[in-house]
Order: sequence, then structure tokens, then C-alpha cells
Amino acid sequence: MKPLELKQDDPEVKSRLIINNIIIEEDNVVSRLQDRVSNWQKMIRIMVFVMRFIENTAIKKPTEVKEISIEELQKAEIAILKNYQKLEFKNTIQALGKKDEDKKLTNDKIGSLNPYLDEHGLIRVGGRLRRSNYNERTIHPILLPRRGRTTTAIISWCHQKTGHSGRNITLNEIRASGYWVLQGNSAVKSEIARCVICRRLRGKAGEQFMADLPKDRLQEQPPFTYCGVDLFGPFYTRERRTTFKRYGALFTCLSCRAIHIEMTKTMDTDSFILALRRFIARRGNIRMIRCDNGSNFIGAERELTDAIQEMDHEKIKGFMLTQGADWINWRKNPPMASHMGGVWERQIRSARSILSSLLKTHGQSLDDESLNTLFTEVEAIVNSRPLTVETINDVNSEVAISPSNILTMKSKVVLPPPGVFGKPDLYCRRRWRRVQHISNEFWSRWRKEFLSSLQERQKWKESKRNFQIGDVVILKEDSHRNEWKLSKVIDVYPDDEGYVRSVHLYILTSYQTSYAVEC
Repeated sequence: MKPLELKQDDPEVKSRLIINNIIIEEDNVVSRLQDRVSNWQKMIRIMVFVMRFIENTAIKKPTEVKEISIEELQKAEIAILKNYQKLEFKNTIQALGKKDEDKKLTNDKIGSLNPYLDEHGLIRVGGRLRRSNYNERTIHPILLPRRGRTTTAIISWCHQKTGHSGRNITLNEIRASGYWVLQGNSAVKSEIARCVICRRLRGKAGEQFMADLPKDRLQEQPPFTYCGVDLFGPFYTRERRTTFKRYGALFTCLSCRAIHIEMTKTMDTDSFILALRRFIARRGNIRMIRCDNGSNFIGAERELTDAIQEMDHEKIKGFMLTQGADWINWRKNPPMASHMGGVWERQIRSARSILSSLLKTHGQSLDDESLNTLFTEVEAIVNSRPLTVETINDVNSEVAISPSNILTMKSKVVLPPPGVFGKPDLYCRRRWRRVQHISNEFWSRWRKEFLSSLQERQKWKESKRNFQIGDVVILKEDSHRNEWKLSKVIDVYPDDEGYVRSVHLYILTSYQTSYAVEC
């Protein structure tokens, strides 16, 4: 038997109509809107279209495309804030709805603001400005909680209106716009701290807990066994009618803090090798040389920086190998990390300060011989500085030790040697005893007076968050802040204590290696 088939055009068949009812809850829509949209003006405009849809659905009216009016914006804002206050100030709204509202809000945290409910059901600040001639939004601003997505959106909107200004200006703009945020100072401060544009324009460079001193700064070794080198300049000399550029190569002992300055005529590799040869010939072989990586020198004129970056360090190392000094280590700091070379950067600052006064005294027109003489005088003055100053004003204390004591084995006043010696012994067979005594005395006082002064950390006393792979950072350079490059951390290099002090960055489409963490 065939199954019965019904035709749609059969008049005996009763048609069936299915009607779907859509129930839209305004409160639920507002809550979802606040969770999904972070822009305050965008949130209000979306709410305008939601309210239009609800209204047109209720009266079965086709949706019309028309401009958004001010009345619609005001209604949408009231709807959002009313729902927001219902969630955050539920108990306060119940208390304000009762007759004994004053008693209910005596111990409330917002009781000092004398809040009240307006005709729309919004909580506003009562305050003491009822008799002023300003509008209602200024006299009775809408109350907002300390935390919440809507509060954050309003603060961010006012912060952008003020051109990403500071906390006080942003807070004034919030209150001028008709809002009163509880604990407004801390709320605005927290939002500004999260603002990406403000962090790029005014953010501080990264910091980390100050590292321990390297081993080569704590060794009792002959002067310039461990040393750092840096270059500074240029200085201008004249030969007849021609002007030349001259530079200074400053070597500093990492233990006794003595300095040695050599003049170089150019900034190429050969000129630096000649200065290094003169230094080793006078001061003896070196076990370790520390230096910058050539991108952040004091007096960093672009010409000087570019020249240092082009230096052939392999050729320099080859020269040291030919001198039988194959045990010399050459350690370079990461780029952009001038704080890692502070031991020689500070010496250059002292040398520049003294050299400026000498140039003012001797005039600016110098020849090579005069400039070399001034470099030597600067070297002597810096080496005669005291290493410790704790007992410098005590008349009963010993004379403060200085780097020149270990370099020349003399003081300002030449004292007789210890012990009883005859004239043949004084400067011949037993002179080594006097030299050894002065050396032992220097290192004994160096250990007691100077080394202990290095214990205290002058800055960077707290541990900070380590940079991690994937962090987006801005590379701090010697240029305008708006020109700093956006970078991404692709590798980190922690020390033996787990602190990250240098990172590997990816800049745009090229790789830059081992850029140090800076503040």
C-alpha cells in the first residue's frame, strides 16, 4: 500500500504557522557589551543601535537608518551606567530607596559624598555645590566604582581627550565630564601605568638587581694586570695652518683604579694597536682587557661611534698573540650597556673635567706634543686622587692611599726606607725591600679601606621582573624617543643567580645581537 502524500495546494490541508518569540533582556545585553567593548564612545553607540532594535522589535517597526541623535546617546549612556551601578552599588541603591537613607549611609564608604538617586535611578554625588550655577553633571557627577570595565573605559577615554596627560589633568577631565570615580587618584594612576602610549613616551627603562663585582676587580695583582679600555675625543690640534683630530685611549686598572692615557691620531685599527703596544711596553703584559662594544662612548659623536664599530677586533687579538701574550682575554660588554663599563666611564669623566680646565689655561691652539703633555698631566692628577675619604679630615690618620702610590712607589713626601741601611744598600742590593714594603702596605690598606667600600649597592637594590622570550620592548638609543625601535625578545641570557642582564632582540626584519637590559 502506498503511503499517503499531502499536497501543499490541497484546500483540505490546514497550514501550520510557527512563531519564534525573541526575548531581549536589556540588563544582560549591557553586561555583555561592557565585557566585550573597551572604548567608552563605541560602547555608547553600540548601545544606541541595541536600544533601537529593541524598540523596533516591540512595535514591529522596520529598522530605519538615520543619524544618531544627542537624546539617543544620553539614553544609551544612562542605560549602561544604571545597569553598571546595579551590579556595583546594590546595597547602596537599596539604602537610598528607603526613607531613613541618612542613617543607612552613615558608615558607608561613600557616605561623605551624600549620594542620592536622580529621576533616572542613577546614583549621583550630592556634595555641597547645590547652589552653584553650573549644570547638573558638574554639580552632581555620576558615581562610579574604583574598579570595573566601564570605569576603565571612561578613564581611558578622558585620558585620551587630554592628550595622554598626567594623573591630575586626567582626573580633572573625568570630573568635568560628569563622573566621580571612588579612589580616583589610584584608579587613574593604575590606568596610566597600563597605557601603552604613555609607557612608550614616558616609561622608564628596565632595571634589575645590581650584579656582584667581577672577580678581576677584587684581585690583589700588579697594576694593569686586569684593565679596561675606552676611547674619548676628538680633540683638535694645529700644525701650521692645518687642523687635525686627535683622540685619547684611556686604560684603567680594575683593582687599584690607576689610569694610563695614550694619544691616537686616528680611530682606525692600526692606530689603536700602536697605542696598545705603547701601553704594554710601559706597563707590562695584561691578563684581561674589558671594553665597550663600540656603540656608547662618552662624547659619543656619530663619527667616533661609527669608527669604533668598524674596528677589526680580530686583528687586535692577532697582534696580542704575536707578542707572546696568548693568555690575554678580551671581554666586550653588550651594546647599549654603558652601566656595565662604569669603572672606566667614570674615569673618562674625571679626565675630561681636568682636561677642560687645562685647555682653558693653556689655550685651545695646541699641537700634538702639547696635547700629549696635557694627557700625561691629567693622568698624574687622576692617579693622585685618594681611593678612600673616610679619614681624610682626621689629622691623626695616615695619608690616604692613591693609585700613584703603587705605580711610583712614592708619595708626595718621600720618606726614608724602613730599617737601617747604608748608602750602598739603599738604592742597590736591598732596594727591593723598600719597594716590597710599600707594595705590601698599599695592598694591606687597599684591602681594609677601599675594598670594603665596594660592598654597598648604590642603586638597583631590588629584584625586578626578568625579561622573557616574547616580550615586546622599545630599544633605547641615542636619538629622539619617538625614533626608538620596537623590538621583540627572542632569547635571554641569565647569570649564575638567575637574573637576566642581556637579551637578544629582533628589530623589524633584522637581528641585533646581545642588547643589554637597560632602564
